[in-house]
Amino acid sequence: MRRILLVLVVLAACTGLVLAVPPLREAVTHVLHGDVHGLRAQLRGLGTAGAVVVVALILAHAVLFFPAEIVNATAGLVYGFAVAFPLVIVSWAASGLLAYWLGSAAGRPLALRLMGEERVARAEGAIERGGVLALLLARLVPFVPYSLVGYVAGAAGVPLWRFVWTGVIGIMPITAAATYLGHALGDLSASDPLLWAALAVLLALGALTLVTTRRLRSPSDTRAE
Repeated sequence: MRRILLVLVVLAACTGLVLAVPPLREAVTHVLHGDVHGLRAQLRGLGTAGAVVVVALILAHAVLFFPAEIVNATAGLVYGFAVAFPLVIVSWAASGLLAYWLGSAAGRPLALRLMGEERVARAEGAIERGGVLALLLARLVPFVPYSLVGYVAGAAGVPLWRFVWTGVIGIMPITAAATYLGHALGDLSASDPLLWAALAVLLALGALTLVTTRRLRSPSDTRAE
């Protein structure tokens, strides 16, 4: 009960912080509405302080769900790949740890409340059957909410180090691709080989998502669950 109360206090504090800090509130509004242009304009207007907003947005993703690629691509566009990529990778690792802690402290009920029974059941089944490979796969496929893996892994007692290293490795491809695409939009050139590499990564992950989705919906998986 004390852990659950602590989690509720943390969630309330996060909500209050978002509402109380105008730049963060504005940024959250942009990402929830998919407004890339608005977020880009805001970050550029804030200058170096915009990097703090990027970090805060990614940490907020532990309890607020929006496409991660919006933040990654916009950060790449505003700050360039060399600055944005390490910034967002470290921030996503910290966000994952926050979700893991929330799952560990509050257990399965939090995941059910935030994500729904069907998603949680599928994630639990995949992690139980697949171990390390499932943790990596869950981060590679874009349709799996980043925080959901943290909730389930924390509630299931997945070792912390295993969760951390699989998370960082798993998110690197799509994070690098989205951040570089955002960076490339500032000076788009069809002769840029890294641009085509980033597009290839996104297409490959899209194909992986389709295959994974079909397997999760197959009759054999349904019976197993």
